[in-house]
Amino acid sequence: MIIREACLGDFGQILELYSQLHPEDPAISDGRNVSLFESITSSEHLFLFVGVVDANIVATCYLNLIPNLTRNASPYGIIENVVTEQKLRNLGYGKAIIRHALKLAWTHGCYKVMLQTGSAREATHNFYKSCGFAADDKFAFVARPA
Repeated sequence: MIIREACLGDFGQILELYSQLHPEDPAISDGRNVSLFESITSSEHLFLFVGVVDANIVATCYLNLIPNLTRNASPYGIIENVVTEQKLRNLGYGKAIIRHALKLAWTHGCYKVMLQTGSAREATHNFYKSCGFAADDKFAFVARPA
């Protein structure tokens, strides 16, 4: 698998993977997703990685680097939208793309990288632990609009 940053031509395949992650999400038809994708791929603090096998995107991971005034002005990272093609899971692609994202975060001086999962599956939790994440370090709270 080759891991690289996403480019504009990857948009359709990434959306296909995201539909496996959140199948209940409605399709966006007004073009704002294309505009957002362009904004993400051109940002110096946002990294959308794709894992490619035989010209097909099989995994993706989104790393946000956030500037920070504490911790000696060290940034921190947040990983979101980790997904591997359903029929290719448990082959190491997900772990490889997360490791790639972590390596970039450490290169940028991040003092920590966080992620959250909405999955209650123990296998998902064990996967993230095997990637180096600890579940007992922080508590996550989520607010959503009413």
